[in-house]
Amino acid sequence: MRITHISPLSVAKVAFVLYGMIGLIVGGIIAIASLAGAGLYAASSGDRSGLLSAMFGVGAVIFLPLLYGFFGAIGALISTAIYNVVAGMVGGVELTIEPAPAVR
Repeated sequence: MRITHISPLSVAKVAFVLYGMIGLIVGGIIAIASLAGAGLYAASSGDRSGLLSAMFGVGAVIFLPLLYGFFGAIGALISTAIYNVVAGMVGGVELTIEPAPAVR
């Protein structure tokens, strides 16, 4: 079996979701670190000015998945289009596929 063409838009949709999930994980880590830092600052100084930094951390949970998803989809779209051009010149990627064993 040889893959000679891949639909760039279908790959971009999958990449958007995959990179969006990565962005959600990274955004969650940033949000936790930001909230912890704001809480420690507020506890040590008695000041509530750390609230702005906490809001940036929570915003990362919304902004980063969209940003990662968008750039991941654009990268996948471009990479897939380039693959299709190269596969047309050299013949594509060869795959060897064998049937899955029967489940008992």
